[in-house]
Amino acid sequence: MTDIRRAGDRFRTESEWLDSHHSFSFGRYYDPANVGFGLLLVHNDEVVAPGTGFDTHPHQDLEIVTWVLRGALVHQDSEGHNGIVYPGLAQRMSAGSGIQHSEKNDAGEPVRYIQMWVRPDELDLDPSYQQAEVGNSLATGELVPIASGLAKHEGSSAIRINQQDAGMSVARLQPGKAIQLPTAPYVHLFVALGAVSLEGAGDLGTADAARVVAADGQRVTAGPDGAEVLVWEMHSR
Repeated sequence: MTDIRRAGDRFRTESEWLDSHHSFSFGRYYDPANVGFGLLLVHNDEVVAPGTGFDTHPHQDLEIVTWVLRGALVHQDSEGHNGIVYPGLAQRMSAGSGIQHSEKNDAGEPVRYIQMWVRPDELDLDPSYQQAEVGNSLATGELVPIASGLAKHEGSSAIRINQQDAGMSVARLQPGKAIQLPTAPYVHLFVALGAVSLEGAGDLGTADAARVVAADGQRVTAGPDGAEVLVWEMHSR
């Protein structure tokens, strides 16, 4: 079963400095029929204006994965971690027993990034942080593991998350090139840039998503301008 969710149907938070689209219930937006998919709780598409950002705020018992599409995002947290996240750099923060962090755009252009939250395997873990450069791997056009707790991705380019049943991969596709979705009980496909055709479901444009139950290797083919897609593979919920 494939459930297509269009970009324009997402919840939206807009202010002078933030334009955020929420794929699932988030903050003041609540829909009891849309509170996550598989292990994925939050999938926010954020655009933050230059010289602004999120001040220090807390998180607990979440695996938070951030993927930047344009610009750069400055991360600082209460555990002493600092980092600048840019396209091609994978980042994850395990909130564990509790952590505070800020996310700022110190550059002269807007930053667009996708932030995703998944449930951890265990509660009350020690907070931690990891980032890794994966841009060169994406040049292959294949589906590249970015952040994962799946056993099959151990030793790959993926940074590790504390959830053994979930993994996120990215593909940068040239025009007309294709990948296959993983075989898994739950797969979430998000078209971050460009457009694709999803086998059996039709065309998806930028910021459209597909929620696939019992995915079995459907082909995803890039449109005439290419595409960048984010794929979550989940084996429980």
